[in-house]
Amino acid sequence: MTLEDQLKQKTYYKMFINEHEEIHPIRVLGEEFQEEASKDLPNLSAIRFAQGEVYFHHKDYEAAIFKWENITDELVPWAKKNTADAYYELGLLSTAEDIYTTISTDNATLNTEVALQLFSLYFERGKTDAAISTIKRTIAANPEYPNVTEIARAFFEGQQDWNNAVELAISEAMRSGELSWFEILNDYVDKGVTKAHAPGYFTQALIPLFQLDKKKFEQLVSSLWKSYQHEESYFTWIREINQLFFQLDLEREDNWQELSKLYKHAYFDLIEGRYFIKMLQEFVPDLLTNWLRLADERNVVIAAAAVLSWNELFPTTISLSIVSEAEKLISVTETDIDELEESLALFDTIIDWAVAHDMGENNRYKWLVEQLVDFDRQHVLVTGLSGSGKSTFVNSVLGEDLQDSPTSSIVMFKDGKEEEIIEITDREISRLEGFTEFQERMDRRRHALESIIDFKLPNQFLRENKLAFIDTPGLKGNHNDRYEVLKNLHVADAVLFVIDGNAPFRDKERGILVQIQELAPDIPVHFLLSKMDTIADEQEALKIYQETKSLIQSILPDATVFAFSSQYERGQQMKDIKEFLQSIKVTRNLEDKRLAKLLYFIRTTIASLLQRRIDVENQLVESIRWNEEMHTKLNGAVNQVKDTVVQKTRAISKSYRTIRESIQKDIEKAVPAMLKECSSLIKEDSDFSNIHLELNNEMNRRLQEYLELTVLPKYYQSLQEWINTSKEEFDQAQEFLNEMGEGFNLMYGEDHIALVCDFKLLDDWLRDMDRMTSRFQLETVNILLRRTPSQFLLKSAGKLFGAISQNKAMLYNKYKAFVENEDYAETIEEVIKQFFQPFELFERSIERDVTLFFRNPLNGLTAAVEEARLGIESNQDLLNKMNTNPEMFRDPLTLFGVRLRQFEWMTVAGKGMQTIY
Repeated sequence: MTLEDQLKQKTYYKMFINEHEEIHPIRVLGEEFQEEASKDLPNLSAIRFAQGEVYFHHKDYEAAIFKWENITDELVPWAKKNTADAYYELGLLSTAEDIYTTISTDNATLNTEVALQLFSLYFERGKTDAAISTIKRTIAANPEYPNVTEIARAFFEGQQDWNNAVELAISEAMRSGELSWFEILNDYVDKGVTKAHAPGYFTQALIPLFQLDKKKFEQLVSSLWKSYQHEESYFTWIREINQLFFQLDLEREDNWQELSKLYKHAYFDLIEGRYFIKMLQEFVPDLLTNWLRLADERNVVIAAAAVLSWNELFPTTISLSIVSEAEKLISVTETDIDELEESLALFDTIIDWAVAHDMGENNRYKWLVEQLVDFDRQHVLVTGLSGSGKSTFVNSVLGEDLQDSPTSSIVMFKDGKEEEIIEITDREISRLEGFTEFQERMDRRRHALESIIDFKLPNQFLRENKLAFIDTPGLKGNHNDRYEVLKNLHVADAVLFVIDGNAPFRDKERGILVQIQELAPDIPVHFLLSKMDTIADEQEALKIYQETKSLIQSILPDATVFAFSSQYERGQQMKDIKEFLQSIKVTRNLEDKRLAKLLYFIRTTIASLLQRRIDVENQLVESIRWNEEMHTKLNGAVNQVKDTVVQKTRAISKSYRTIRESIQKDIEKAVPAMLKECSSLIKEDSDFSNIHLELNNEMNRRLQEYLELTVLPKYYQSLQEWINTSKEEFDQAQEFLNEMGEGFNLMYGEDHIALVCDFKLLDDWLRDMDRMTSRFQLETVNILLRRTPSQFLLKSAGKLFGAISQNKAMLYNKYKAFVENEDYAETIEEVIKQFFQPFELFERSIERDVTLFFRNPLNGLTAAVEEARLGIESNQDLLNKMNTNPEMFRDPLTLFGVRLRQFEWMTVAGKGMQTIY
């Protein structure tokens, strides 16, 4: 054991007791002390130092301190350290700290021991920052000191101080080159505690690891990659790791399986449609370059295809040497990648993207793709001119009259356990309830080609021959009309072109054949010569067959021609049909051909979505224009209706006032004469003291009778006529509104607006008239009660009051003259007031009632105006977004095209297949 080891372990004292092991050390050292002290120049420091150690081990810390404080030679620094240790054990941590910090020495071991003690003391006192600072300085000064890095690692991990733990692991890995430290760092990464560090932080450690152990290098890089994968710093990691790989001498022979897989997933994730191309152009070229450099045997073809497909879209972004290497690799390397599975995954990604961006469900494309991966049956598309006998052939083969009218939609007949009829459109999938509803679908014409009918039925012929028939509507019209029928041609494995035996292979049929070959040059076309039974002469029929067959095979040498008639003996005919259909079935490379068709439909789907984007933009522009036009017209209509309300209100109110004024004039004319006639009731012998009461009562009676029996019936009749006149006005207004509504609904293309007025108003008016004119009761009017005879005479004759009783004749004459000559203006006013009082509220509400009559049309038009305004705003906002960020829609579809082109490179290179465009 070296001296430093003895000093570290406080076993320096053993130097004095080697031959006295059986004697207690204290006694041995005491005797040594006495012996040394007896010398002329004693050196007691060493003995005192040893005694202090013995006291320390026996926990007599004060005695140990006393001994160590009296050291004067080269052991002083160690004595101070031991003294501080004793105070530490006594719990006097502050004193211990003060002593530790005063120790100054060049001895690396002592400095490290002091630092470790200080580190423990700081930790115990809760001075974490001081402990961290101390242990980091210690490692920096003496990293080779035993266990110092392990102590630091344990401390950092215990404190969950992952930043310092990671820093320690990296620095020690780089300093020592020991793989254990790289493994510790990898463990930290797997725990997820390194995410706070920038990706470039680890580059310094990865370079030496690459030289030390490539497998460990791959493990660490893979762990770091996965840790950053879902972090904001992921793209920084991609950039950093690519720059690092450019510095390394990567060899594909090192079999970088995990890294190759990570590069593959990263690439496909980047081009999945969530990122803009402008951003990807910064990362993808370097990503693809390094992927190709390290791709393992399983992924080298897909990496090469990715390079080539990206280079086609963005030429010059990848170096020519890498592109050349990719071309070479893809031409000489075999792959076991499941292209069908990968292509289906791409198709599903596109469909999901379309749904998420409100581009429809695309059910037709999904159905078509489902048919392509159904390898249990082959698809024969049966087509021909209208009236060629196509449906008759299908019915005959299936043994059922399934098509008793011209086919309007594409129908696929296939075997199933039970009858099930499904209609597929881009927007929805619906089940048809039985054969009747199926026939209803076949009879329609509008939008028929937008749907596909999937008709499953138990059928022995289809089951045994593993076939499905695709029956198309009869071909007619121009090239574009036929394209709408033939655009789904690629779902077929073979085409059966039905031609009429009476006029076989005319120019129109040749034109259709050319169009089929242009659309699907790889799909074999065969011919069925129908209606052969209508040719009476057998020799003539044979001649037609031979000539037609010769003509067809001069154009299509591999085409087969089959003569068919529904009148032939069924058993033999079905046997011949079976042999014919078996002969035209595709027997080689069916899966490869279906894969090519799948890639075609993926490309078609992408093109369809791009076109739909243009269509959506055009529709938005048209919708905005249409809504603006409607908004203007509807606003005009609202103003027209408001003007109509004002006009009708004026006309109806004026008509009512005319009636009221006419009745009022009748009353004004009749009442004075009626009241004056009451003068005949005054006699010379009348009781002039009460005559005014009698006259007043009679006048009121006559007024009541006149108003109730004459005026009220006349007024009722006039009001009935007024209501009829108002109805005519309302009818005219409703007719005007009906024409207006029909015009708007014609523009809407549906019954969108109903401008129906509230004619119940007339019923309410009639009810009110019946109620108000059923009876009239005049409240007694004070006609003469204000003028007693005495008052009359005082007014007329002044001082005659005292002679009234003696001058009846004069009073008679005067009273009679008064009744006959009075104008009764106040009475007329009062009578008119009472008569029309029940009608006042009605008259005042006419304007409100007319407005309510037009309320529904006005509300409907106002709502339509608001609807048009909102349509303009929402569509304009959407159009602005589309025009502001066109890449939001364009870029994902472009990237889907890159991915599709990648699969096409793989399939074409690996299988020698021809890409379908």
